[in-house]
Amino acid sequence: MRSSNSSETPLTRGLIVLLAVGAGLAVASLYYSQPMLGVLGAELNAAPGALGWIPTLTQLGYAFGILLLAPLGDRYDRKRIILAKSAVLAAALLLAGFAPGMGLMLAASFTVGLAATMAQDIVPAAATLAPAERRGAIVGTVMTGLLLGILLSRVIGGFVAENLGWRVMFWLAALAILALALALWRHLPGFAPTSRLPYRALLGSLGTLWRQHPELRRSAIAQGLLYMGFSAFWSTLAVMLHEAPFHLGADAAGAFGLAGAAGALAAPLVGRVADRHGPARLGRLGAALTALSFASMALLPALPPSAALWLIAGSAVGFDLGIQMSLIAHQSIVYGIDPAARSRLNAVLMTGVFVGMAAGGALGSMALAHWGWVGVTALATATAAGALALRTLPRRPARVAQCEA
Repeated sequence: MRSSNSSETPLTRGLIVLLAVGAGLAVASLYYSQPMLGVLGAELNAAPGALGWIPTLTQLGYAFGILLLAPLGDRYDRKRIILAKSAVLAAALLLAGFAPGMGLMLAASFTVGLAATMAQDIVPAAATLAPAERRGAIVGTVMTGLLLGILLSRVIGGFVAENLGWRVMFWLAALAILALALALWRHLPGFAPTSRLPYRALLGSLGTLWRQHPELRRSAIAQGLLYMGFSAFWSTLAVMLHEAPFHLGADAAGAFGLAGAAGALAAPLVGRVADRHGPARLGRLGAALTALSFASMALLPALPPSAALWLIAGSAVGFDLGIQMSLIAHQSIVYGIDPAARSRLNAVLMTGVFVGMAAGGALGSMALAHWGWVGVTALATATAAGALALRTLPRRPARVAQCEA
């Protein structure tokens, strides 16, 4: 099989856009159901408690997929993996659209999460095809698509469900994935495997990579800490806005989520900064901006409600951008550690992100219950400061590899 790399396969602007759209459509599949749970539950006669398992199983499927499936990109042709996951994802979305009851809906939700990890195959594919001097900018562009998929999926899902029905949303999503698969089949080059390890050894090598590469550990822990504060904020914002002095509904909390678009749209520019000045510096700047943005919200209790809302919005723009800066920096660092292990390195990095988000949701709720919004702000600021401290520690050289790639 012909290897596809930056020297043999020109990475055209059209292909970059296609990869960005692919990452966005894949990850959007995780979130379409969230705004539709009310109408979906009414038609399927599901209790509110049972409905909560739909997004939960989708996220669990995604977590398992990152850990168990993403490393396969080093062992097999990444293009075939992406196309196979596209087919499974389209089938799972169709199954969700036709589901007569909660049993099939839950099974489809878990499968959607597993197959949506094709987004985590697309990003390393872009990094592999990109020339080293443009890798940050290209990865940033693909991440723009991924982040816009997250941001817009809930809006689109709610609109389509309200006007055309929730089943139509799943069907349209499946058709979009099939169209994407056709375009990728025609335009995405093949990738030669970079490892001969069998599956069990491939998974075992995740631990070996973790032990061998201090920069991988530093990047995964730092990004996990940043997402811990991120998750603590967003998981408690709706509760905080519902209470005095704001008395706002869930739609207001959702509107603040649009602030994340600033980070998404800035991703290509951020990637160019990483290419020009180095990802380590960008990572420090991102962590510092995140810490300052979270810390600024300590002023909320002293402000009138209208000014406090503006501060929350401005802070959200700041920490979303800071976290995006750090993510692109850490991806650039991790992808440069060992080109033959990019899929596994990405799996380790994104596992750190997922663990941070899960822990942040739990710790944020505890902080809000015991210390109010000040506690949430303190938690988020502390985690961002911890990430900044990790990024400023002196580097240590990686240990020499002891196992076959």
